[in-house]
Amino acid sequence: MVNRKLWFRGGAERPRPALAGAPTAASDSQASLGDDESSSVSGKRILFINQYYWPDHASTAQHLTDLAESLAARGFECHVLCGRSRYKPGDPVSPRFEIRKGVHIHRVPATSLGRKSTLRRMVDYLSFYARAVVKAFRLPRFDAVVTLTTPPIIGLLGTLLRRFKGTPHVCWSMDLHPDASLALRRMSPRNPVVRGLAWLSDHVLRRADRVVVLGPYMADRILMKGVRPDRLTTIPVWSRRDEVYPVAHSANALRKRLGLGDELVAMYSGNLGLAHVFDEFIEAARRLRERSDIVFLYVGGGPRLAEVREAKEREGLDNIRILDYVPREELHLSLSVADVHLVSMRPEMTGIVVPGKLYGIMAAARPAIFVGPPHCESADLIRRAGCGFVANLGDADGVVAALERLGGDRNLARQMGEKGRQVFLTTHEMRPCCFQWFDLLRGIAGPARGAASPDAVPGRVSAVASAAR
Repeated sequence: MVNRKLWFRGGAERPRPALAGAPTAASDSQASLGDDESSSVSGKRILFINQYYWPDHASTAQHLTDLAESLAARGFECHVLCGRSRYKPGDPVSPRFEIRKGVHIHRVPATSLGRKSTLRRMVDYLSFYARAVVKAFRLPRFDAVVTLTTPPIIGLLGTLLRRFKGTPHVCWSMDLHPDASLALRRMSPRNPVVRGLAWLSDHVLRRADRVVVLGPYMADRILMKGVRPDRLTTIPVWSRRDEVYPVAHSANALRKRLGLGDELVAMYSGNLGLAHVFDEFIEAARRLRERSDIVFLYVGGGPRLAEVREAKEREGLDNIRILDYVPREELHLSLSVADVHLVSMRPEMTGIVVPGKLYGIMAAARPAIFVGPPHCESADLIRRAGCGFVANLGDADGVVAALERLGGDRNLARQMGEKGRQVFLTTHEMRPCCFQWFDLLRGIAGPARGAASPDAVPGRVSAVASAAR
């Protein structure tokens, strides 16, 4: 029986249930498959559904691209159903169908109005929903379908394929909706439409054969939705060591192009979204504005970038610099420009989202300063790895103190970065993480083809769960 007095409900912390697939150390030999293992999945067909895929730079697109190409190289026949529209409005439209690195990419038309308003997002989401449903049912049956979380509740399509085609369904929970909007108070829990969406989202999770979560705090939230513990698998998102690795400042062409010398560069890289906080970083820039040896560099975009830009211009904070996203092939240079990275999350988003940018930071062997809840996936990992500092919400003093300490002790920054990279290589690098996915889908696409429904008798449920491990 699950103890429902969880960490976000208050009370003493409890031990979390052991979840299948929790990240463990994986050697290179584990990630390299022999002919027998590859042949065991030969001909098994997997369908992934997400609005974004290569060449988009959205986080879900990048991770799905890594996974699909990795599984295709290991013998699966991988298909991706995504939209032709792009994450960034104005980017060229991709073809309806192509095969790239062994992955069959099926793209359906959808609007691309952008993310500047809720209405625009909803139109983009609905246009993809409608086309994706038609396309999914026109495609032949697959041995498993994996749905991500863009757009929200796209997992319902997996539920329908499971019901009408008998396809085992895996929900890859990159974040939780409408939980995120409710936590940010952008939706009212009293609204009957919102209640209906919440029920539907929970129903999709409960009906799935497996739910893959990013960490233990997210697992706690999903357990509260009535998902069976034996149907949860923890596989973190990752970065790639062949793509992100430390580059010395003296050899970093991007740092030179930016005209940076010996300054301590504190970088925020990626999406500046509603789930993040920036007040502490902006306040730190105010207090350190006279320090010419400390620079704040924001690389990326998002709905809250305008707030950072406005503060910079209004207050004349010349120690803040802003750059657009860099191409993925230059990510190793971009992340290595920094001496320390800035990461943040609103406390109410604990277990709803997991900032994946931390793994790229660790891959680049740079320390991190995290502002947010003291107990969450990011804070726990930083403390466990010894790769940075954790500050509470509103603790600008802590951010300033950490920056001044790292600025005065570059050796400490280097040591923290090296510790983070070692932990990254063990548990958050692409190969061990994708191997966990291979192991999961090998079971589901094989013995689990005739999987019993979640409402089946316990004996049959246990057999299915055992086969999927």
